[in-house]
Amino acid sequence: MTSPPPPYGTPRGSALPDAGRDLPGTGLLHIVVAGGGIAGLTAALALHTAGFDRVTVVESVRESRPVGTGLNLMPNAVRELDALGLLPRLEAGALRTGELRYYHRSGGLISREPRGLGAGYRWPQLSVHRAHLQAVLAAAVRERLGAAALVTGVRVTGVETLPDGRPRIQLEHRDDARRGRASLEPDVLVGADGIRSTVRAALNPAEGSPPWNGMLIWRGVSRMPARAVGSFMFIAGDDRQKAVVYPMSRPSGGAVLVNWALARPADTSSDGARGAYEVREEYLGDWNRSVPVETFLHHYEGWEFDGVSVPDVLRAAPAAHEYPMVDREPLDRWSHGRTTLIGDAAHAMYPIGSNGATQSIVDARALAHALARHRDPAEALAAYERDRRPATTALQLANRRLGPEVVINLAHERAPEGFTDIHEVIPAEELASITARYAATGAFDPATVNEGSPYEAGAAFGRTLGAPR
Repeated sequence: MTSPPPPYGTPRGSALPDAGRDLPGTGLLHIVVAGGGIAGLTAALALHTAGFDRVTVVESVRESRPVGTGLNLMPNAVRELDALGLLPRLEAGALRTGELRYYHRSGGLISREPRGLGAGYRWPQLSVHRAHLQAVLAAAVRERLGAAALVTGVRVTGVETLPDGRPRIQLEHRDDARRGRASLEPDVLVGADGIRSTVRAALNPAEGSPPWNGMLIWRGVSRMPARAVGSFMFIAGDDRQKAVVYPMSRPSGGAVLVNWALARPADTSSDGARGAYEVREEYLGDWNRSVPVETFLHHYEGWEFDGVSVPDVLRAAPAAHEYPMVDREPLDRWSHGRTTLIGDAAHAMYPIGSNGATQSIVDARALAHALARHRDPAEALAAYERDRRPATTALQLANRRLGPEVVINLAHERAPEGFTDIHEVIPAEELASITARYAATGAFDPATVNEGSPYEAGAAFGRTLGAPR
């Protein structure tokens, strides 16, 4: 694995670039990344590593705050972050995921699988708080590309494709202290602005809102005694509702951070008090709508798996967030001229199989690799799309079929009251084939991942093509 990167710089605010202003690095290809989340920040770092020095990330949030919950990074994503020199810093605030267990809601163990290094990968699987991951990425962007590379408090409000394929983007400040609008014509635009992407909407104006599947998700982070949590990640439930629980930090003062996520149909309240869920337009894709834990706690009373009590985990949470489970329909095309999409803007999928952030990170490296290998940026974006779109489309569709979590539904369908021996319900060969098939869909099986990154780009061909107009 790589050695740690140089010391990280102190985050500083950045101003909105004036339209046509000659930024540092005159004569180099100017790439604008819309969105300063995991996909956008990783893209900036991957592009810099590939030799592109003029990269500007615009993020609508003015001040980065420690929001969100936890996530799992699969070994294929950790491999790419390691290639960017980020693994030591990332692991300092993360936990290696050693085992994943599936349970039926009755308490019966369906399967247990080693993960990461224990499964034969050269890289670990990591459980990490989203805020820590984003802080590591943002600090690295500022240190390596300069403070001006990350422009906060600014959003992309419009995009058009010029006759030569270059994008023209409209930008505006969002904070109260400073107001302003500008038009910018970079050489390449990367839409990394999430499930409600402005860039995607500009390229697909008739698409509309993300479709909802009728399920609600509740998420949160709890601080728990380490002895009450266990050392494994688990997914439990039946064919109607599920719970995901896992630790994501090393013990500190005898306690660990625990990430949890729950899913249940919106209109199936056992006491009838909730009734039909009112789906407002602004809820679709809003991950930070706060609700009391008591809203859903009663649905999970009595859920305990190998000593880990789901109700105890929920009661320990200081806050909870609720949102409808949405994704995006797969697109037939991501790239238009010199504009393309990555991450959730390209392929938002249901939160199954730990593939949201994972695939965003792989996208970023693939994009930088393609731009480094092609003199024409439009050809590079087309090559990136040929590499990534088929795989992520397959994962989007697989997650709609519940991906590897389908084993829980199968167990409940065949033994709704529980079981003594899971192999009398689901043969071992069938369980293994479900896991292997999903890993093969996303090319994150151990053999493929251990071959090493296919995205070691080297010097960039396109770095001297054009300058911002």
